[in-house]
Amino acid sequence: MAKSVVKRIGVLTGGGDAPGLNAVIRAVVKTAIQEYQMTVVGFENGFGGLIKNQARELTEADVVGILPRGGTILGTTNRDNPFHYPVVKGNEKTFADVSDRVFENISIHGIEALIVIGGDGSLAIGKELYDQGLKVVGVPKTIDNDLSATDQTFGFDTALTTASDAIDKLHTTAESHHRVMVLEVMGRYAGWIALASGLAGGADVILIPEIPYNMDIVVEKINARSREKKKFSIIVVAEGAKPLGGEMVVSKHVEDSFDPIRLGGIGNVVAQAVESATGKESRVTVLGHLQRGGSPTAYDRILATRYGTGAVNLIAEGQFGSMVCLKGQNIKSAPLEQAIGESHTVPVDGELVRVARQLGICLGD
Repeated sequence: MAKSVVKRIGVLTGGGDAPGLNAVIRAVVKTAIQEYQMTVVGFENGFGGLIKNQARELTEADVVGILPRGGTILGTTNRDNPFHYPVVKGNEKTFADVSDRVFENISIHGIEALIVIGGDGSLAIGKELYDQGLKVVGVPKTIDNDLSATDQTFGFDTALTTASDAIDKLHTTAESHHRVMVLEVMGRYAGWIALASGLAGGADVILIPEIPYNMDIVVEKINARSREKKKFSIIVVAEGAKPLGGEMVVSKHVEDSFDPIRLGGIGNVVAQAVESATGKESRVTVLGHLQRGGSPTAYDRILATRYGTGAVNLIAEGQFGSMVCLKGQNIKSAPLEQAIGESHTVPVDGELVRVARQLGICLGD
């Protein structure tokens, strides 16, 4: 058994859910207790639990059987930012800095260090809390795989598997009915899910945020397949894809959220344009939150477990203000400011894009 000066730690899951969150929590609890004799306190519903003092001690009994479960036993939200928290004064809604409540509740529970499992929004809050004196360690989580400072986030592989499976199923109905099938997947600014699933599933057209598309080129690809006696086509489009000189398709705006802009609808836009220009029946499938749900893949279970164990190790070593990350095949650490810096987007001249082009896949440009 190793020794650690820190004996009581907290953990929370912030932002959107992702397959593998429970695997991280399980690894944090088991490593903290078995390796370092630490006590673990779980804050419920993201940063809301820190603000409202919603917390409970987590024992090894609490994490039995949760490794293959999707979601998070702690609950999560992407609306509770302690530095920009909605409050009502009189009849007006305003925002206030309530971070003092966070530190008060941290003190009440005797927390010496906090593990924040989340994406760029949650880790940005963690960095701000660290700057104010809280000992914070981050764990990278996002199905979009768009966090810098790590080669891969947990949750991405499961989302990719779900999307690839959907493409496989769409192939059979597309071929049977001689249709153009459009699959809309998540990916606001990064097209990793669209590009990787499109390659894995044999898509004919892949549209990603990093490469604005020209609809005339997309239409020509569909027409070219028809001339080659290919009676169906598969198009995979990331929700953040946009036409050359155009904007992303926004479905709605949500107040008080880390991500106030909700994207959605690009699949219908593309399908309608293709059907109008080619006369081919085009149908749309929007995967949406199916990509976030369900049991994590074996890869994500292992990566999330390594991250959870690594986060506790960083605390024991006193490496606060950092985030566990994957570099090559190894678990390393990086400063939080690097994690919340520039998004990890698809390199337009990278190998995956080059492979797609060499296979004859249309990227819309």
